[in-house]
Amino acid sequence: MEIILATLSALFSVVNPFGAMPVFLTLTQDDTEEQRNQQALKACLYMVGILAIFFLAGQYVLNFFGIRIHDLRIAGGLMIMRSGFELLAPGANKKKIAPDVVEEGQLKDDISFTPLAMPMLSGPGAIAVSIGLFTTSLSYMDMIMILIGILLLAISAYIILRFSYQLTRFMGKAGLAALSRIMGFIVLSIGVNFIVSALTALFFTER
Repeated sequence: MEIILATLSALFSVVNPFGAMPVFLTLTQDDTEEQRNQQALKACLYMVGILAIFFLAGQYVLNFFGIRIHDLRIAGGLMIMRSGFELLAPGANKKKIAPDVVEEGQLKDDISFTPLAMPMLSGPGAIAVSIGLFTTSLSYMDMIMILIGILLLAISAYIILRFSYQLTRFMGKAGLAALSRIMGFIVLSIGVNFIVSALTALFFTER
């Protein structure tokens, strides 16, 4: 249970489904409620696949390119910290994606994979965290628990996206802005933790 909760807490703030709500509503404004729910469900299933694949195979990809896990954690930490700073900035109550990506999404019938699942939900930060969760000391049961944590994350994201219209009306702009600041602080802390743990391992463990 501790592994499941640790996985869920490590990924939830980085994935930040609350930040995806405004863009999701914009891209699905002409869809029926059933169509929106289908898009949200498919996007969350894609997210599970993406994060699970990078968790299971990410270490092998790093080995192929000669990248150490510490290098990834430092690079991922910097990227996650940048996302945290953006969420802490005034008016940052939704995820930042390129305007041309939003425009392309408005023209597509199916936005579940791009841009919703990638890069909005399972972006570079979430992928870096997923790869960072893998260590050679994990048992098969530990790996199953982490995958269950990823699945619970997808369920949480689906519920948030499914009721995004009601949540947006209930929370309002002020509520979303406050939530964005909270998420930003947590994301920033995760980024700092990634960098500190990687530097500690580099300078002390490997001596």
